[in-house]
Amino acid sequence: MCFFKSQHLLIEIDDSMEELEYDYFKQCESQYQSDLCNNILPFWLIHGLDRVNGGFYTCLNRDGSLMDTTKSVWFQGRAAYVFSLAYNNINQNPDWINAAKSTIDFMVDHCFDTDGRMFFEISAEGVGIRKRRYLFSECFAIIAMAEYSKATNDKHYANKALELFGLVLRYKDTPGLLQPKFNPSVDMKGLSLPMILLNTAIRLRDVVESEVVEKQIDDSINEIKSHFLQSEFKALLENVSSKGDFIDSNIGRVVNPGHSIEAAWFIMEEAEHRGNDPELISLATTILDWSWELGWDKEFGGLYNFRDCKGLPPQDYSQDMKFWWPQTEAIIATLYAYKLTGDPKYKEMHKAAHEYTYRVFPDAKYGEWYGYLHRDGTVAQPAKGNLFKGPFHIPRMMMLAANLCNKIYTYEPKLQVQISEV
Repeated sequence: MCFFKSQHLLIEIDDSMEELEYDYFKQCESQYQSDLCNNILPFWLIHGLDRVNGGFYTCLNRDGSLMDTTKSVWFQGRAAYVFSLAYNNINQNPDWINAAKSTIDFMVDHCFDTDGRMFFEISAEGVGIRKRRYLFSECFAIIAMAEYSKATNDKHYANKALELFGLVLRYKDTPGLLQPKFNPSVDMKGLSLPMILLNTAIRLRDVVESEVVEKQIDDSINEIKSHFLQSEFKALLENVSSKGDFIDSNIGRVVNPGHSIEAAWFIMEEAEHRGNDPELISLATTILDWSWELGWDKEFGGLYNFRDCKGLPPQDYSQDMKFWWPQTEAIIATLYAYKLTGDPKYKEMHKAAHEYTYRVFPDAKYGEWYGYLHRDGTVAQPAKGNLFKGPFHIPRMMMLAANLCNKIYTYEPKLQVQISEV
């Protein structure tokens, strides 16, 4: 049996609000808990955990059979984080912490190159195959070591995570150290780095006290707001100039609704940490509202993969597909927005995201979820994992969403936060 930890706080009551339909959130919480403990985590322990070499395989077919022994370094960090998070927030299942330890050990022993950077792909035994310019492997390793440190009370991993965070910032801030994505004559930067650094810093703050970490949280939020949020188009853009100027090109007009909504709930989490900061709630809900309006498919349901902020045809071939992970971000963000504001529209948005996701993504025969659907919800390809899909977005969503549902129905109705336009 799986039990979630919960918190119970007294908060202000507004009698003018309609009575919450607690049964809905209880049912959602139960569904997330059951699916996490009886479907998603067991699937990856049975089929993905490499009990010979350590770490996780993710290139799995529909039935969990192994298609490729190449290991995603992203998912060594992501999997270690998820199983540590489950151990910390659900119950202290020894299988979960052992899986996390196996993956942490494999990652530390094999996934780092001689320059301190990490690989992107690695062989089953731990031989590096390919590196990429991105700092994402390092960020996922940081959140894994931070959460594992919390689970084991081993400060060695917290300190190692902080040290790696310093390396990431050095590569980010030192001109010429990080290989550019484009020719140096192209003045462009992406949303992904300030966004992932925001989440990484929030996770790291749980286990270390550092002014550098706190500063990065502020810097990421300020950069997202001042450079990537474009009120003219009511969109959070994926790419802008180094000074935050709009670039009127295919790549400059790109909006990734799932990415934007994920950024929104990262900011909501920080808003909650700061005592329900109204300015941050306003920023986050504005991003959520704009991204939902631009990205939600009103005919078939679900979030599109890519949109163009001017309504022009997106260049990416997968633009109208429905990927698994944007839907999980929408489930989290709409629950967070409802908890923080009490605005009933967010409950309706959550219902839409939840209903759509559970109707089209779960695989009733073999377990886990499909990852890639056509616009109409039919399966584009049935594999359960690859270098980019594995045990992360779905179990993370289930843990966070179940906790948010619990907080919503165990609290009294909350006074709506007054927010203004960003």
